[in-house]
Amino acid sequence: MSIIIFLIILAILVLVHELGHFIVAKKSGIRVDEFGLGFPPRLLAKKWGETTYTLNAIPFGGFVKIFGEDSHTESMSEEDKSTSFCYKPKWVQALVLVAGVTFNMIFAWLVISLGFMIGLPTPTDYAGLGQVTNPHLVVTEVLINSPAQKAGLESGDKILSLSSGHIVLKDETLTPENVQHTISESKAKSVEVTYSRGQNPLVVVSITPSTDVVAGSRVIGIAMDMIGTLKLPIHLALIEGAKTTWYLTESTLIGLGGFLWNVVKFKSDFSQISGPVGIVSVVSQANALGFIYLLSLMAIISINLAIINLLPFPALDGGRLLFVVIEAIIRRPISPKFVRMTNTVGFALLIVLMIIVTGHDIFKLL
Repeated sequence: MSIIIFLIILAILVLVHELGHFIVAKKSGIRVDEFGLGFPPRLLAKKWGETTYTLNAIPFGGFVKIFGEDSHTESMSEEDKSTSFCYKPKWVQALVLVAGVTFNMIFAWLVISLGFMIGLPTPTDYAGLGQVTNPHLVVTEVLINSPAQKAGLESGDKILSLSSGHIVLKDETLTPENVQHTISESKAKSVEVTYSRGQNPLVVVSITPSTDVVAGSRVIGIAMDMIGTLKLPIHLALIEGAKTTWYLTESTLIGLGGFLWNVVKFKSDFSQISGPVGIVSVVSQANALGFIYLLSLMAIISINLAIINLLPFPALDGGRLLFVVIEAIIRRPISPKFVRMTNTVGFALLIVLMIIVTGHDIFKLL
């Protein structure tokens, strides 16, 4: 089921991205020859007007085949030149290229705003609009190889009570500070944690704190926060949605920038990124927690897709945009052969990267 949900999310995000290119190209008078979901070989094809719409066998992506995007020839007829991407002004070309990432960002904003309208999980100390209600102690992170991970705790689990010896924490006394203090100071060998996950029944586990995770401190290896529900009317939801989208975009840029800088220094850590297999695992966790978590995850993936596509790398929108900028500066077209070659090499490198990351994801699951 998680794989199906992942493919549905991916299909929606690709559709949104390519729809951006498609609409702006059409509105700019550029011919679109094909709108494809997935990569060839083709499974289904239907032509409406001048565009062929295709469903392809490889589900990880999609494309819009824009007439004249990769070629610039004087032998083209005047009629074809009028609908060719490469004969449009550079600012029009740039708009078409950035339309995909723009649609992904707008989509993320609308999805997050919808989440606020439905009721989005939010920390109780959130300084935005509205009031957070029905707070619970929620696990926000589980350290790898920690006692909590070995006991089965996952990010998003709702802690309902914790007991150690004669000390019992629940309701108002169940706070991150009290839990941390109880685990650290208790003389009991283990602590009992009662938690729930999504709609699943309550689970009680016994966890033995360790001093190996944080030197000198008895911990079970989790981060916690008081999380409630923030539900807003549509006008406030759109405002908070925009603010949250900006925050997530900023955080993603900082994280991606740090990763790329480590790549330059040959210190890259592939545990920081996930491929399709890793994302399926995250989708499975989000699905277990509920629909609102899937919405949030879809918005985060959409933001990541937008940012990555803007990187000035061949085969990505950012790489194509870079060629447009260069052509505008040198006032002549770049050799179509060179453009095709660099895009092919860039695409091949992206496939290799995906294979490496996917292999790393599989290794983590073993």
